[in-house]
Amino acid sequence: MSSSNYDGILLGMGNPLLDISAVVDEDFLTKYDVKLNNAILAEEKHLPMYDEMSSKFNVEYIAGGATQNSIKVAQWMLQIPGATSYMGSIGKDKYGEAMKKDATAAGVNVHYYEDESAPTGTCGVCVVGGERSLIANLSAANCYKVEHLKKPENWALVEKAKFYYIAGFFLTVSPESIQLVSEHAAANNKVFTMNLSAPFICEFFKDAQEKFLPYMDFVFGNETEARTFSKVHGWETEDVEQIAIKISQLPKATGTYKRTTVITQGADPVVVAEDGKVTKYPVIPLSKEKLVDTNGAGDAFVGGFMSQLVKGKSIEECVKAGCYASNVVIQRSGCTYPEKPDFN
Repeated sequence: MSSSNYDGILLGMGNPLLDISAVVDEDFLTKYDVKLNNAILAEEKHLPMYDEMSSKFNVEYIAGGATQNSIKVAQWMLQIPGATSYMGSIGKDKYGEAMKKDATAAGVNVHYYEDESAPTGTCGVCVVGGERSLIANLSAANCYKVEHLKKPENWALVEKAKFYYIAGFFLTVSPESIQLVSEHAAANNKVFTMNLSAPFICEFFKDAQEKFLPYMDFVFGNETEARTFSKVHGWETEDVEQIAIKISQLPKATGTYKRTTVITQGADPVVVAEDGKVTKYPVIPLSKEKLVDTNGAGDAFVGGFMSQLVKGKSIEECVKAGCYASNVVIQRSGCTYPEKPDFN
C-alpha cells in the first residue's frame, strides 16, 4: 500500500490526560489507599494527592491517557504522517494546549472537543520499584459529547478509518459515541478493538462493556483485568489461557471476523486466543535495573500491535511489534519513545 492509503487508517477515541508522574514511597501509597498495578478514578480523598506529589517528589508532566498513548505509539511505529487520528475532550488551558502540541508533533491528527468549563484531565502516576498505580482525575475528559463526533469534520475521521481502538476507560464517558463507532465498523466490515483497561471497568461498568463486546474483533487486557473479568462473569477460573479462550468465544455482532483475545502478563508470555486455541509469545527480557516504570507498557503494546495489524501482518508480527514497543517504553518515564523506532 502506498502511504496515502494509510491516511487516517486507525482512529482512537478516549480520555486525553496529562500524566503527573513521580517515584513515590510505600507510605504515600498507603496514605491515599492506592495499589500498584491498578488504575482507578480519583475520589474526594485523592484530590490533595496531586499537589502533594509535586511538593514532595520529583514530578514529571507527560502527555498521556490510555488510548492517546496507544495511538501515538502506533503512529511512531508506522512513521507515516497522518496515519492515525484521535478524539477526546480537553480543557481550554495550558495543559490542553501542551497536549495538543505533543500529539500533533507525534504526527497524530487530533480533533479534540474543547470544554469551556472543566480543566484538562490529569492522571497521578505513582511509581514504586518500577511498578505503577494510576489515579485519574478526568475533569474535561469526562465532558466528551456525542454531538462532537457527529460533526461532519469529525465523523469524516470515522468514515476514513478502517481500524478503531477505544480503551475501556471511555465506557465511563461516552457509551453513545462507542455505539456509533462500533455499529459503523460492523456495518462496513471494519475492525473494532477495545481494551478491558482496568479491574474497575470490568466490575462497575460491566453492562456497558457487555453491550459492546459483540462488536469487538480484538479484545486487549492484562492478566489482572482478565481474572477480574472472569470473576465478574462467574467463570470460576483464574487460568488466563482459559479466560482468553472464553472471551474470544463470546457472541459476535457480525461473522466477518472471528474474535481474538490478547492478554499481556508483564514479563510473562503474551497469551493470544483465537479459534479455541491459545498461542503464547515470550516478551523481550529486560533486566530489573533497566526498568524505569511500567506506565504506558500496555498502551504501547497495543500501539505496536495495531501498527502491524493495519498493514495486514500476521498476529505473530503484531505481537512482536507490541512487545518491541512496550520494551522501549518501560525503559523510559511514561509513554515516551526515541525519535525513530528500530523495528523491522
